[in-house]
Amino acid sequence: MIGKGSGRAGGRGSTWRAIAAAAFPLYLTMIAASAGALVDTALLGNHATTVLAAFAVTMAVFSPAAAMVAGALRGVMPFVAPRSDDPDGLLPVVRGGMWLAITVGAVAAAAVASVPVIGRVAGVPGAALDELGVFPLLLAGSVLAVAVGSSATSVLVALGHSKLVMRAGLLGTAASAALSILLVGGPGPLPGYGLAGAGVAMLASSVISACVSQVALGRSTVLAGRSLWPGRPDVRQVWQLGAVGIPLAGTVLVKFAVLGVLTFAAARIGTDSAAVHSVGISLVNLVFTAAVAVGQATVPLVAGYAHKRDSVSIRRSVREGTWLALAVVGLIVAALIALGPWVGALFTGDAVVRGQVTDLLPLVAAVVVTDALQAVVGFGLIGLKRTVPSFVSTFIAYGALAALAAPVAAAGGLAALWTALTLANIIQAAAKAYSFHRHSTFTGNREHAPATP
Repeated sequence: MIGKGSGRAGGRGSTWRAIAAAAFPLYLTMIAASAGALVDTALLGNHATTVLAAFAVTMAVFSPAAAMVAGALRGVMPFVAPRSDDPDGLLPVVRGGMWLAITVGAVAAAAVASVPVIGRVAGVPGAALDELGVFPLLLAGSVLAVAVGSSATSVLVALGHSKLVMRAGLLGTAASAALSILLVGGPGPLPGYGLAGAGVAMLASSVISACVSQVALGRSTVLAGRSLWPGRPDVRQVWQLGAVGIPLAGTVLVKFAVLGVLTFAAARIGTDSAAVHSVGISLVNLVFTAAVAVGQATVPLVAGYAHKRDSVSIRRSVREGTWLALAVVGLIVAALIALGPWVGALFTGDAVVRGQVTDLLPLVAAVVVTDALQAVVGFGLIGLKRTVPSFVSTFIAYGALAALAAPVAAAGGLAALWTALTLANIIQAAAKAYSFHRHSTFTGNREHAPATP
């Protein structure tokens, strides 16, 4: 287990092997979830255009809400790793994490349930809103289940049980795909339920993943045989976990919001630019999951070494994780550039747009590589329980990007917009690297020591 091995993975080779072994199952889980989401989009697109529009409106709220929840629960990880061999010390953290999940999940669920109101305020056409029905309520339940599941998967990853996380994720994705096929369009003589069917499939998927994760945590870890029921909340424990996790949630929200601003800026250039930008962002999100998987796998190592105030090993772990992430991401984007014409053909039949997608691929590579660079260092700060610097650097860099997006796009087109996004990532990476170096320098001064529960 990574949690147990964090104090022993002393060699350079053993460090990157430990990170790679933990990251690979997480990456497969994320890729499978992305592929599963495409099933709903394809089925609803064939069902009716207004239904697909209603789905897109709801997902515009659900996706950042779910990402925010997952980000907040990552704040549990650095509290888990130092207690990987201490069930009595670990159990209060797990129960506190459940209460944090319930709290954050309830807020996110309320936002998703409010999609009809948000849609009316945002000026979404009434035809799309009329199709919503119970879909927002089903997804509100889904995001709450995501929160409960994330409280378990964060602990499992921190304990080195990435394969159990993969099993839970793949079972949930398989259930979602199967139920979507059965319920959305209605194969053969079966009735189709459209958007409601997709909502049931997504809710079932989240509930299955959450249940499997919680059962695995209670049966297959050091907590085996102990009750994970949260009981009465320990406010102090929940506050400590939230102090690390909530800034991560804020970072995710800032990033989603600014990417939305960039989409509007691209749309103002023209229809073709909006389409090309959308394809580019889809590719970035697909490749970036590799860096997220590596970053998550790095957190337990950093947290374990931080508990021992071992600066050398902390920095080696993040350094090795960064090189691994850059190698994987670089390999994928190199393949995308080499296969440029075929990549464009997967997304559009318009020859002009296809050519623009191919031309944008080098900038897509620059964005995703710099994003990976800042991400792994950001996960290193999670291991140190220092997440406010990540939020501040993202807020400043992406805030400036949002303010400049429209004039930059108007002056230089899509290439200038993506160059600005690359620069924002570089600024984030530099700021986070400085903060990481500062907070991983342990002296006798407690100011530099990681926060303790």
